[in-house]
Formats: sequence, structure tokens, C-alpha cells
Amino acid sequence: MKRFLLPLLLVLLGLGGGISAGVMLRPDADPATEALAEPEHHPPEEAPEYVKLNNQFIIPLIEEERIASIVVLSLSLEVTAGAADTVYAKEPRLRDSFLQILFDHANIGGFRGSFTDGSNLAALRRSLLEAAQTVLQDTVTDVLITDIARQDS
Repeated sequence: MKRFLLPLLLVLLGLGGGISAGVMLRPDADPATEALAEPEHHPPEEAPEYVKLNNQFIIPLIEEERIASIVVLSLSLEVTAGAADTVYAKEPRLRDSFLQILFDHANIGGFRGSFTDGSNLAALRRSLLEAAQTVLQDTVTDVLITDIARQDS
């Protein structure tokens, strides 16, 4: 019986000490503000949609008047909820803008060497996002490069 008395006493002392510390350290509540405060109701933000563009982008890399490599990219757009139909309706204009950005990027050497370098891809994404926002205004929040490959000949 004595074997169980000491552990039981220690458990009760620990439990009592924990409860007292919790009560003493609890933040003070002002009853006047609690009665007047209404709970805030924020509408949940709608999750963005992701729109995968239908076809890949194929960019030739020209060296010495011949195609030395080909870069193939797949892109998706992060858009506001409900904007997918708008993206598909303006996809031809969007693809044209994206191809111009990708060709310019290729012409300045952006797809040579370590073309998957983080800063290199960040600059490309930023340019693509600006082009997308020009075509689709505020509906595009980000451009995602979902696949990228370079085939050297």
C-alpha cells in the first residue's frame, strides 16, 4: 500500500500545480469587451485555379545558321477562381505573347548552359507573367513552368 501512496501523491501534486499555473497565467479577460465584441466573419478566400495550356511550346535554338537544339516547355497559369474559360478564350493571343518572350529568351542565350538555374528561370517566369497580365489583366497571378527539356542535336 505504501508503494502506491507516494506515486499517487506526486501525481496529485503535479496535477494541482499544473492547473494552478494555468489559471494564474491565463490572460485577463475584460468582461465589458467580451460582451460587445462580435465574432469576425471573413469570407474564405477562393482558392486559385490552375489552367494547363493545351500544347507545349517548342523553341529552336539557332547556332551558325542551323538549329542546334530544341527546348520544349509546358506552362500552366495560376488564375483567380472562375477564370479558366477566359484563359481558353484568349489562348491564341496568350500563346503568341509567350512565344515572343520565349524566342527573345532563347536569342539572348537564356536556354544555353545551365538553363534551369533558379535566377534564369525566375527572370523567364517574371517576363511570362507580365505578358500574361497584359493579355488577361488581373486574372493571372502566376505562371508555372511544369515541364522543360532541351534536346541537343
